[in-house]
Amino acid sequence: MTRCSAAMIILIAVTGLPAWGQDSTPKVEVFGGYSFLRASTGGLTSSTLDLQLHQNPGTFGVGSNFNGWNAEAQFNFDRWIGIVADFGGQYGTPITASGTVSRLPTMNRYSFMAGPVISYRAKAKITPFVHALFGYDRASLSASTITGTSSPVTSFASSYNDFAIALGGGVDYKLSQRFALRVGQLDYFHTTLDLNSLYGSAYGPGRFQGLATQENNLRFSTGIVLRF
Repeated sequence: MTRCSAAMIILIAVTGLPAWGQDSTPKVEVFGGYSFLRASTGGLTSSTLDLQLHQNPGTFGVGSNFNGWNAEAQFNFDRWIGIVADFGGQYGTPITASGTVSRLPTMNRYSFMAGPVISYRAKAKITPFVHALFGYDRASLSASTITGTSSPVTSFASSYNDFAIALGGGVDYKLSQRFALRVGQLDYFHTTLDLNSLYGSAYGPGRFQGLATQENNLRFSTGIVLRF
């Protein structure tokens, strides 16, 4: 994923090289920064976890906050219309616990999306934009042996590939000719992640049923934009 991201950014940058200096509008913009994902739990509750993993009530909880990174490479056809490639990675703990429980499974998520972007470039330093991104998301649970529980809980590594859509936008603030601050970017981040399959593969087929087969998440990103 990292190599794919780097190759895509270099390709878009090289494509825009001949147009440098012809317009005050940057032909290529490269963004990188922090990303926060508020993920849907899909109907998974602490009581469901306790029941399916054969634990006493109140043992487990459900986590939905993931931290990570977001990077984009954007090529502008003119001052209004462009195309952007979006890469992201988020990391967190979808199952939480209190007390002496430890060695909980971790989750990582990687996404690659692309689509059109519309920017409003007035003479002011502020550039608002909106985009519609479509692509791929991969969620992976690590293998683990949870300790400190009333009975042993062991899981296998599990991954699920799904379709992703990000609809949203943000605001850039121009710092100089070459740099801008992405004050904030907020996306409605929809995926077709089947939580029944993800958790069933980790803890045993058929153990988790009735969970959502789609996610409605929110993603927030902020960072620095390089303009060429």
